[in-house]
Amino acid sequence: MTGGTEAFPDLGRHCQLSDCHQLDFLPFQCDGCRKVFCVEHRSYKSHECPKSDHNSRKVVVCEICSASIETTGRDGEQDQKLLLEKHAKSGNCDPRKKKKPTCPVRRCKEILTFSNTSTCKTCQIKVCLKHRFPADHVCRKPTAAQPSLAGKAVSWNDKFMAAFASREGKECGKSARDSKSSASSAPSVRAY
Repeated sequence: MTGGTEAFPDLGRHCQLSDCHQLDFLPFQCDGCRKVFCVEHRSYKSHECPKSDHNSRKVVVCEICSASIETTGRDGEQDQKLLLEKHAKSGNCDPRKKKKPTCPVRRCKEILTFSNTSTCKTCQIKVCLKHRFPADHVCRKPTAAQPSLAGKAVSWNDKFMAAFASREGKECGKSARDSKSSASSAPSVRAY
Protein backbone atom coordinates (compact mmCIF):
# COMPACT_ATOMS: atom_id res chain seq x y z
CA MET A 1 0.00 0.00 0.00
CA THR A 2 1.47 3.32 -1.01
CA GLY A 3 0.72 6.62 0.59
CA GLY A 4 -0.26 10.02 -0.63
CA THR A 5 -2.95 11.28 -2.92
CA GLU A 6 -3.34 11.35 -6.69
CA ALA A 7 -1.66 14.76 -6.83
CA PHE A 8 1.10 13.85 -4.32
CA PRO A 9 1.64 10.09 -4.42
CA ASP A 10 4.78 10.20 -2.20
CA LEU A 11 3.13 12.20 0.56
CA GLY A 12 2.34 10.35 3.84
CA ARG A 13 2.22 6.63 4.63
CA HIS A 14 -0.43 4.17 5.74
CA CYS A 15 -0.40 2.82 9.30
CA GLN A 16 0.94 -0.73 9.25
CA LEU A 17 -1.33 -1.98 12.03
CA SER A 18 -3.52 -4.68 10.47
CA ASP A 19 -6.80 -3.17 11.73
CA CYS A 20 -6.00 0.48 10.93
CA HIS A 21 -4.26 1.30 7.60
CA GLN A 22 -5.06 4.99 8.07
CA LEU A 23 -3.23 7.38 5.75
CA ASP A 24 -1.06 9.63 7.93
CA PHE A 25 0.80 12.62 6.52
CA LEU A 26 3.13 12.71 9.56
CA PRO A 27 3.80 9.01 10.17
CA PHE A 28 5.88 7.63 13.02
CA GLN A 29 8.42 4.85 12.59
CA CYS A 30 8.76 2.53 15.58
CA ASP A 31 12.40 2.27 16.65
CA GLY A 32 11.74 -1.28 17.89
CA CYS A 33 10.05 -3.10 15.02
CA ARG A 34 10.81 -0.46 12.33
CA LYS A 35 7.20 -0.32 11.10
CA VAL A 36 5.28 2.88 10.34
CA PHE A 37 2.27 3.88 12.45
CA CYS A 38 -0.25 6.68 12.79
CA VAL A 39 -0.48 8.96 15.85
CA GLU A 40 -2.96 6.64 17.54
CA HIS A 41 -0.75 3.53 17.25
CA ARG A 42 2.75 4.99 17.60
CA SER A 43 3.37 3.80 21.19
CA TYR A 44 4.82 0.35 21.89
CA LYS A 45 1.76 -0.62 23.88
CA SER A 46 -0.82 0.47 21.30
CA HIS A 47 0.64 -1.62 18.46
CA GLU A 48 1.91 -4.40 20.79
CA CYS A 49 5.51 -4.08 19.64
CA PRO A 50 7.45 -7.35 20.05
CA LYS A 51 10.71 -5.43 20.57
CA SER A 52 9.43 -2.80 22.99
CA ASP A 53 12.23 -3.30 25.51
CA HIS A 54 15.13 -3.16 23.04
CA ASN A 55 16.29 0.24 24.31
CA SER A 56 15.48 -0.13 27.99
CA ARG A 57 18.01 -0.65 30.76
CA LYS A 58 17.56 -2.86 33.78
CA VAL A 59 19.49 -3.23 37.00
CA VAL A 60 20.10 -6.66 38.47
CA VAL A 61 20.99 -6.74 42.18
CA CYS A 62 23.42 -9.39 43.39
CA GLU A 63 21.89 -11.21 46.36
CA ILE A 64 25.33 -12.03 47.78
CA CYS A 65 26.88 -8.57 48.03
CA SER A 66 24.00 -6.19 47.12
CA ALA A 67 25.95 -4.78 44.16
CA SER A 68 23.84 -3.42 41.31
CA ILE A 69 24.72 -4.53 37.78
CA GLU A 70 23.25 -2.65 34.83
CA THR A 71 22.05 -4.59 31.78
CA THR A 72 20.11 -3.74 28.63
CA GLY A 73 16.56 -4.79 27.95
CA ARG A 74 17.74 -7.06 25.12
CA ASP A 75 19.27 -9.40 27.69
CA GLY A 76 16.82 -12.13 28.56
CA GLU A 77 16.40 -14.02 31.82
CA GLN A 78 19.23 -16.41 30.90
CA ASP A 79 21.60 -13.53 30.11
CA GLN A 80 20.88 -11.97 33.51
CA LYS A 81 21.72 -15.25 35.25
CA LEU A 82 24.96 -15.49 33.26
CA LEU A 83 25.77 -11.90 34.18
CA LEU A 84 25.27 -12.67 37.90
CA GLU A 85 27.42 -15.80 37.63
CA LYS A 86 30.15 -13.80 35.89
CA HIS A 87 29.97 -11.19 38.67
CA ALA A 88 30.22 -13.88 41.37
CA LYS A 89 33.33 -15.36 39.74
CA SER A 90 34.98 -11.98 39.09
CA GLY A 91 36.25 -11.55 42.66
CA ASN A 92 34.29 -8.29 43.15
CA CYS A 93 31.45 -10.18 44.82
CA ASP A 94 32.19 -10.04 48.53
CA PRO A 95 29.48 -10.98 51.08
CA ARG A 96 31.06 -8.65 53.64
CA LYS A 97 30.08 -5.69 51.46
CA LYS A 98 26.39 -6.49 51.94
CA LYS A 99 26.25 -4.95 55.42
CA LYS A 100 25.22 -1.33 55.19
CA PRO A 101 27.00 1.22 57.40
CA THR A 102 24.99 2.29 60.43
CA CYS A 103 25.20 5.20 62.82
CA PRO A 104 27.92 4.54 65.45
CA VAL A 105 25.89 6.08 68.29
CA ARG A 106 24.83 3.53 70.88
CA ARG A 107 21.36 2.06 70.29
CA CYS A 108 20.96 3.95 66.97
CA LYS A 109 20.32 1.60 64.06
CA GLU A 110 19.92 4.22 61.34
CA ILE A 111 21.49 3.08 58.05
CA LEU A 112 23.81 5.77 56.69
CA THR A 113 23.15 6.82 53.10
CA PHE A 114 24.43 9.75 51.10
CA SER A 115 21.39 11.84 52.00
CA ASN A 116 21.22 11.26 55.77
CA THR A 117 24.92 11.23 56.71
CA SER A 118 26.70 14.04 58.50
CA THR A 119 30.42 14.16 59.26
CA CYS A 120 31.31 15.76 62.59
CA LYS A 121 33.74 18.65 62.18
CA THR A 122 35.37 17.91 65.52
CA CYS A 123 35.94 14.15 65.52
CA GLN A 124 35.38 13.35 61.80
CA ILE A 125 32.93 10.51 62.59
CA LYS A 126 30.06 9.88 60.16
CA VAL A 127 26.73 9.88 61.99
CA CYS A 128 23.04 10.12 61.10
CA LEU A 129 21.28 13.49 61.04
CA LYS A 130 19.71 12.91 64.47
CA HIS A 131 23.19 12.78 66.04
CA ARG A 132 24.98 15.45 63.97
CA PHE A 133 25.69 17.75 66.91
CA PRO A 134 28.76 16.98 69.09
CA ALA A 135 26.66 16.70 72.25
CA ASP A 136 24.47 14.03 70.63
CA HIS A 137 27.18 11.55 69.68
CA VAL A 138 29.74 11.70 72.52
CA CYS A 139 32.15 13.71 70.43
CA ARG A 140 35.81 13.18 71.18
CA LYS A 141 38.58 15.70 70.75
CA PRO A 142 40.58 15.39 67.53
CA THR A 143 43.71 13.27 67.78
CA ALA A 144 47.19 14.35 66.67
CA ALA A 145 46.53 12.90 63.23
CA GLN A 146 43.56 15.22 62.76
CA PRO A 147 44.01 18.92 62.16
CA SER A 148 43.60 21.07 65.27
CA LEU A 149 42.27 24.56 65.64
CA ALA A 150 45.75 25.96 66.31
CA GLY A 151 46.90 28.43 63.70
CA LYS A 152 43.34 29.36 62.69
CA ALA A 153 41.24 32.25 63.85
CA VAL A 154 39.11 30.68 66.58
CA SER A 155 35.49 31.80 66.80
CA TRP A 156 33.52 32.09 70.04
CA ASN A 157 31.50 29.04 69.02
CA ASP A 158 34.66 26.91 68.68
CA LYS A 159 35.88 28.13 72.08
CA PHE A 160 32.53 27.29 73.66
CA MET A 161 32.45 23.81 72.09
CA ALA A 162 36.04 23.13 73.23
CA ALA A 163 35.19 24.20 76.80
CA PHE A 164 31.99 22.17 76.74
CA ALA A 165 33.82 19.06 75.51
CA SER A 166 36.55 19.46 78.15
CA ARG A 167 34.02 19.29 81.00
CA GLU A 168 33.78 15.50 80.71
CA GLY A 169 30.73 15.18 82.94
CA LYS A 170 31.75 17.70 85.64
CA GLU A 171 29.15 20.15 86.84
CA CYS A 172 29.47 23.72 85.69
CA GLY A 173 30.91 26.24 88.15
CA LYS A 174 32.30 23.73 90.63
CA SER A 175 35.96 22.95 90.73
CA ALA A 176 37.48 19.73 92.06
CA ARG A 177 38.56 21.52 95.29
CA ASP A 178 35.02 22.73 96.06
CA SER A 179 33.48 19.31 95.57
CA LYS A 180 35.98 17.62 97.94
CA SER A 181 35.55 20.14 100.75
CA SER A 182 31.76 20.13 100.57
CA ALA A 183 31.64 16.33 100.81
CA SER A 184 33.75 16.24 103.99
CA SER A 185 32.22 19.19 105.87
CA ALA A 186 28.68 19.55 107.14
CA PRO A 187 26.31 21.77 105.19
CA SER A 188 26.25 25.41 106.26
CA VAL A 189 22.45 25.45 106.54
CA ARG A 190 20.51 22.68 108.20
CA ALA A 191 17.11 21.66 106.95
CA TYR A 192 14.48 20.58 109.48
